[in-house]
Amino acid sequence: MRSEDRVHAGQVALVGLFVTALVTAQLTASKLLMFQIPFELPYTGAALVMPGAALAYALTFFASDCYSELYGRRAAQVLVNVGFAMTLVMLVLVYTTMEAPIAPFSGVGQSEFTGVLWSSANIVTGSLLAYVVSQNWDVLAFHAIRRRTDGAHLWLRNVASTASSQAIDTVIFVTVAFWLAPATFGAGDPYASGEILALIVGQYVLKLAIAVADTPFVYAVRELLGDGDPLGGEPVTE
Repeated sequence: MRSEDRVHAGQVALVGLFVTALVTAQLTASKLLMFQIPFELPYTGAALVMPGAALAYALTFFASDCYSELYGRRAAQVLVNVGFAMTLVMLVLVYTTMEAPIAPFSGVGQSEFTGVLWSSANIVTGSLLAYVVSQNWDVLAFHAIRRRTDGAHLWLRNVASTASSQAIDTVIFVTVAFWLAPATFGAGDPYASGEILALIVGQYVLKLAIAVADTPFVYAVRELLGDGDPLGGEPVTE
C-alpha cells in the first residue's frame, strides 16, 4: 500500500474506531459491571464497579488523541462534534425502530428489544452531557500541553489530557445518570452516596489504567501514519 493510501486508510480507521466505540458506549451504558481486584481501594473495596460503557468509551479517547496528534486541534474538534451528531442519529434510529410495529413471529419480543437497546432518560442525559464536556476538554488539554512542550513528550499529553478528561467525564456521567437525573426525571431512586463514589472510583481507575496502557499504541499509530502532518507538511499544532 502506498504511503498516501496508508495515511487515508488510517484516518478513516481512526474515525471509524471513534464513532464505533462511542455508539457502543451509548448502547452499553445501562449495565453495571464488577471486576474483582487483588487489593482494596477507597469506596470500592476489592471490586471495581462501573457502567458497561466504560470499556468502549475509553477507546474514544485513544482514537481522539491519535487524531489530535496527526491532524490537529480543529480536525479533532470536528471529529468530536460529528461523533456527538452521530450519537443523536443512533438514538433516533433506535427509537424509531423500537416504536415501529413488531411482527407477531419476531424472534425478539418488543420488551426484550427495548430493554436491551434503549437506555433510560437518566443514562442518555448523563452520557451526552459528559461527552460534550470531557471530549472537548481532552482536545484542548492535549494541544495546550503540546504547545507548552514544543511538540515533545507525546506520552505526557496523551496521559495527562486523557486522565483529566476522564475524571471530568466520570464525575459528570455518574452523578447525572445515577443521582441527579433519577431524582429529576423520576427514573427510579437515586443511588446512595457510597454507591455513587464506588462507581466514580471504579470507572476512573479502569479508564486511567487504559490511558497509561494505550500510550505505546499512540506512538505506534503516529509512527505508522507519520509524525505531525501525515500528508507531508509541517507538524500540525492547531
